[in-house]
Parts: sequence; structure tokens; C-alpha cells
Amino acid sequence: MIAIIDYGAGNIQSVYKALRHIGCDCFVTRDRDEILKADGAVLPGVGSFGDTVDSLNEFGIKDTAVEYIKSGKPFLGICLGLQLLFPASEESPGAEGLGIFDGAITKIPAGDGLKIPHMGWNSLDIAKESRLFRGIEGNPYVYFVHSYYLNAADKSIVAAQTHYGVTIDAAVESGNVFATQFHPEKSGDVGLQILKNFAGIVRGE
Repeated sequence: MIAIIDYGAGNIQSVYKALRHIGCDCFVTRDRDEILKADGAVLPGVGSFGDTVDSLNEFGIKDTAVEYIKSGKPFLGICLGLQLLFPASEESPGAEGLGIFDGAITKIPAGDGLKIPHMGWNSLDIAKESRLFRGIEGNPYVYFVHSYYLNAADKSIVAAQTHYGVTIDAAVESGNVFATQFHPEKSGDVGLQILKNFAGIVRGE
């Protein structure tokens, strides 16, 4: 059973529908005990870093998410859910993320005719052998919507990168923690395969 952590993000229902579409048992909750009992957890995210941190704190979810990650059970962050795994973001000075990993979240530089936010399909360079990208070959296209990007301090956790004016660390994977800057729930068959892979990890496959 996968818990989709609910702090009011706009893409929660699309994540829920995508997981149900691939046959996952999942539920949406902000209850601490329900989250901690789940076999896997997903933290979706859209909106600003600071507002999301405020919502996580308001509902007591921030500490619950950290506790869940430390339990060793599989955890997936999506879009802003990836950025929240890091200590801070240039978008919201003073707002403190979960601090699971170290790295910089900074604004994608404008220039060369690039539109910000970065919105649309981009190809991935899969950076290492990855459980999240199992069975996905070549340079798959996935769907992004974001203005800020990750530059991870430890490149060994980076599972995939993309390029949009700068090199963007587009997915991370370390131990039980997985995250994507792109939206797998909006990324067609490739995205569904990524979600299937996460569901398989939750089942111990």
C-alpha cells in the first residue's frame, strides 16, 4: 500500500489516478500514523518551495516525511517533492527543506530564447544503473514544469540529467529514496513505467 502525502498540492489526484491505472493500492492522506504504516510513500509537489514548507509544517507532515525516510521504506518525491529533499531553495530564502541530501536549488537562468518556467518535454540522460529507470532505454522524453533546478552536491545520487540552458539533475536515487524533477504521472508510457518500477520496489521486487 502506497501513501500519497497530502498537503494540498495540485497534482495529488493525477498521481493517485496514475498509480491506480497501473494497479497500485494507494491512498491519499496527511495522517501521521497512516503514512508511517504504509509500505511506500509519495510526496508530490507543485507551487513554491516556501509555501509548501509552510503547509508541511502546518499539517505536521515535514517531520513525518523525515521519519518515514529514516525508516528505510521506499519514498518517491515528484517535482517540488524532489527539491524538498534538499536543505533550501533560492526561491524562498529562510524556508528549510527536509535536508535529506545536500545541493543547490537555483533558478534556471534565462537566455538564448529559453522560456521560464521550463515547461514541456525533454529527453533524459540516465546517469547510472537505476532501479527507478529499469527497463527504460535510450534517452526517454518526460514532462517538466519548473523554474528552479537541482545541482546535487553528491553526483553519485543523480540517476538522470536533462539540459535546458544548464545541466539539470532531473532524478535522484539513493538507498530507499527516489525523486524526479519531472512529472512521471504526465509522462506517458515512460512515466507509467517509472511508477511501475517504484511500485515494484515497494513490493520488494
